[in-house]
Amino acid sequence: MERFDPDRIAVRSAHFIGGRYVEGGPSGFDVKRPSDGVAYAGLPVADADLVDQAVQNSWSAFRNSDWSRCAPRDRARILRRWADLIEADVETLAPLEAVGSTRPIRDAAGWDVPFTAEGIRFYAEWADKIGGEVAPTRSDHLGMTIAEPYGVIGSIVPWNFPLVTSSWKVGPALAAGNAMVLKPSEMTPFSILRMAELAIEAGIPAGIFNVVQGDGRTTGDALCRHPRIAKVTFTGSTRTGAAIMAACAESGTKAVTLELGGKSPQVVFADVHDLERTARTVARAITTNAGQVCVAGSRLIVQRSIADRFIERLTAIVAELKAGNTWEPNTTLCPIISSREMERIDGIVQRTAAQGARIVTGGQCLSTGSGGGFYQPTILTDVDQRMEAVKNEIFGPVLTVQTFDDEEEAQALADHPDYGLAAGVHTADIGRALRLARGIEAGTVWINRYGRTADFVIPTGGYKRSGIGKDLGRQAYEANLRIKSVLVDFSQEMQP
Repeated sequence: MERFDPDRIAVRSAHFIGGRYVEGGPSGFDVKRPSDGVAYAGLPVADADLVDQAVQNSWSAFRNSDWSRCAPRDRARILRRWADLIEADVETLAPLEAVGSTRPIRDAAGWDVPFTAEGIRFYAEWADKIGGEVAPTRSDHLGMTIAEPYGVIGSIVPWNFPLVTSSWKVGPALAAGNAMVLKPSEMTPFSILRMAELAIEAGIPAGIFNVVQGDGRTTGDALCRHPRIAKVTFTGSTRTGAAIMAACAESGTKAVTLELGGKSPQVVFADVHDLERTARTVARAITTNAGQVCVAGSRLIVQRSIADRFIERLTAIVAELKAGNTWEPNTTLCPIISSREMERIDGIVQRTAAQGARIVTGGQCLSTGSGGGFYQPTILTDVDQRMEAVKNEIFGPVLTVQTFDDEEEAQALADHPDYGLAAGVHTADIGRALRLARGIEAGTVWINRYGRTADFVIPTGGYKRSGIGKDLGRQAYEANLRIKSVLVDFSQEMQP
């Protein structure tokens, strides 16, 4: 998709409840474009009363519409229609996604919108695949399990991939027969409203997919604590995930799915077949979306014998990236979501340098003249496990480099004391690759590649403080169902 004019993108600053836009709540935020810092809309904040209105509306739709009771194939048909509408709406959705987020228009049109549609299609296909089992019991008894939807599920999604992460939540929930109330990030709130409009056009009953706007402290907390919310699914920081888990425990012991922070290693052995290809893979893993990705490969662990050559190639590769506005078609280094986030990223880099790390390249904010916030791709060497940039999630284009001599040392460096979201292993030795895959404590391990593709059947989720439960895969669908046990005794004839 070509360049678009950001000033011509119209947005609706409202909530979406019961199939229509709803005004309500004070305009608590200016929503700014990360590319140039321009405030292009205000955002209403849903208070507890408005959240209650949205949840009650979803509960009524769940109870009174036929969404949860219809033939699963009928539900699947409507979801496939929704996916088709999303994909066909790329001329509207992609600019809407790009204008206020960190997603360049080329990526939003070529990946985000099609990936969102395909995720909905994937879960539509699950609608009639899991329904329960007949359990082995006595011959004059019948034991069954029945899979049933929870009811209304609350969802809170992050700002880095608004459409994509929303599809991960709403796709399996609706396919399983649930209703959902979703809160987007207050920094990227608008493309999801268009997605909700298209749900109504596809034939999803009004109220089955509602959207409330606001911040985490007011809107998110009210959503998590609402008594009609049976489960909460969240993607975001570990700190916020802990607060959500506490709120769910305090308000009825609700089920949760949490995909949280990461500090993912990329382990590179000297025997890689193609050093150039591996270097580009490693570079993409930390510069895609300017490192604002939960699975970003932010810790390079490279065999000492090739470290200097490898770092040299990485430095040259990241220098090729072109910072630019998200509405420019040639942008390859996107902006940081906000000035506050950029200051936080730079603070970690500078404090780590003060601890003794060497800045090989980058290490400062980048001015493009547009007014937006960009950070230079940064490589830090001479680091150890105690340094801040090695320990803490940065969520920016910052790569730390550590070296090793043997497989045992590589394994020790790869494991992180707190996080276990993802990891990459690059080697020509399949036995070594599988040993590392088994040995690294992470929910996903990529071998001779890094990052997600359209393999929706593969679940994603973390170990340790990186989360609980799974998005994607069969596991995400099953997590939107609760299991009822039914036992029948037919050993005696029924009396008239």
